[in-house]
Amino acid sequence: MATLKEISDNIISALSPKYGQREAQWILRIIFEQLKNYSTVDLIIRKDEPISDFISTKINAILERLLNNEPIQYIFSSARFCGHTLKVTPATLIPRPETEELVDLIIKNHPQPDLRILDVGTGSGCIACALARGLKFPIIDAIDLSEKALDVARENASNLKVKINFATQDALSLPDESSPIYDIIVSNPPYIAYKEQSTMQPNVLKYEPWTALFVPNNDPLKFYRAIAIYGSTALKPGGYLYFEINPIFSTEMKDLMFSLNYDDINIIPDMQGNNRILSAIKPTTR
Repeated sequence: MATLKEISDNIISALSPKYGQREAQWILRIIFEQLKNYSTVDLIIRKDEPISDFISTKINAILERLLNNEPIQYIFSSARFCGHTLKVTPATLIPRPETEELVDLIIKNHPQPDLRILDVGTGSGCIACALARGLKFPIIDAIDLSEKALDVARENASNLKVKINFATQDALSLPDESSPIYDIIVSNPPYIAYKEQSTMQPNVLKYEPWTALFVPNNDPLKFYRAIAIYGSTALKPGGYLYFEINPIFSTEMKDLMFSLNYDDINIIPDMQGNNRILSAIKPTTR
């Protein structure tokens, strides 16, 4: 039987040409965490430990899938987000660090308890679950058009022991509200124009759900427009709207929010310096 170090070296050698040395090492840690519950320290102190043929066969199958561009998160049906482990499937997007920044901003800006929040296009439920864990006694509604995604989101909420009201709803046909009910509406909707496909990684294009990624080239803001119009009635005066946005449309997004009479419209860069988050406030008076 090969040792842990020999297997580890083989994994890095196989994956580095495709993923780079740093990401290959990250994938190595995930593989052994999932298959053997080993930490990074274990990979060092157990380096001479023999690895069974059963585990070696599993690792070879995982490597084959990785080299075919399948994301490691889908292979293990698991992703980390805001310090929590979430279930993910090909019915849901894989949560990104940029979305963690959106959640962190909301938690930082809203320390008050008992906020009523709507998460539009919840997918895996990552935003809703993280807000439920990070805010003080929030009441959270979360909607998505995909029943398969909602099944995953419900499972994540159950595993994290948070209460979220899930419902099936199309973001493009949100119901009229007779009175404002939400303190915050948040959404990370589809925002990648089809023309951007040539710049994207094959693991995203081949495996992640296109309906959660792409918008028409001739109307890239259609989800934002529908949600912002809904927010003009559903948000309480002084309520906040938060979006994760496509940096190439940040100017158009700001113009859209201005045209819909929102106040305090801010575009916030992510850690890479890209214009990634928009926040705006429904006026208290007009």
